[in-house]
Amino acid sequence: MQIPYCIRKLFGIKVYALVGRSGTGKSYRARLIAEKHGINLIIDDGLLIKGDNIIAGKSAKSEKVYLTAIKTALFDTVEHRTEVRNKLKEEQFTKILLIGTSEAMVQKIANRLHLPKPSKVIKIEDIVTEEEINQALKERATGKHVIPIPEVEVEKDYADIISGYISSTIEKGKGLFKRKKKIENTVVHPTFAPGEHPGHVSISKAALIQLVIHCVDEFDSSIKIKKIKIHSDSSGSYRIKLFLLASYKTQLSGKFHELQQYISQHLTRFTGIQIKEVNLEIENLKD
Repeated sequence: MQIPYCIRKLFGIKVYALVGRSGTGKSYRARLIAEKHGINLIIDDGLLIKGDNIIAGKSAKSEKVYLTAIKTALFDTVEHRTEVRNKLKEEQFTKILLIGTSEAMVQKIANRLHLPKPSKVIKIEDIVTEEEINQALKERATGKHVIPIPEVEVEKDYADIISGYISSTIEKGKGLFKRKKKIENTVVHPTFAPGEHPGHVSISKAALIQLVIHCVDEFDSSIKIKKIKIHSDSSGSYRIKLFLLASYKTQLSGKFHELQQYISQHLTRFTGIQIKEVNLEIENLKD
């Protein structure tokens, strides 16, 4: 007998989260973590993945514009999140893995997909070495991203951005029942990714301001921006300063540090520009 989705969500669904800054190898290790913990489903960059198959959603990596890619990764449109919610209701799963650049991001995804709050958060730096992270960052600098499914599956809908695949082997079981399993991930080169065109990447201040406003709203819509100052240097790096209005009820400790990281990581990820620093100043507290 199938257990109704609402009952499973209340008592039987455990949500895992894998978090870390962009380009540190989260998608590459997603299926390894899923195998280790017996996780049935993965949410990554707008896709709902089951085993070797995409079963719902659309990939942020297929978007032509970085702002649209951000929205896709966060299930911004009603149609996108409704499609994935409906598919989740059909699936008899007990565990799901959400991938994001911060805890705030995965919590927002969980809310939008009507999933419980993540109960186990895995930080990428806790499961890989600093050397592995640096190597992953070098790969990302060339514009390469990973989708945690085989190339043959990605080719159905996203053949135009495929640039290869990476395979790895894990051991399952113990003793006489030990066996090796090959896991294949697809390497893609999105249109919006840095490295698409050699040379300097630039963006107008007006466009950058709109992206910052969007990032803050996605992170926490209760935080309001009074003013934004943006400065760029001769190397093309940007310094951003935000003057904010925040509620007295807002927990200041820790939250604004997460916001700084959220803005920096998302702008770097979806534009290719270098963010040297993001400074926040609480100009006023409001009721």
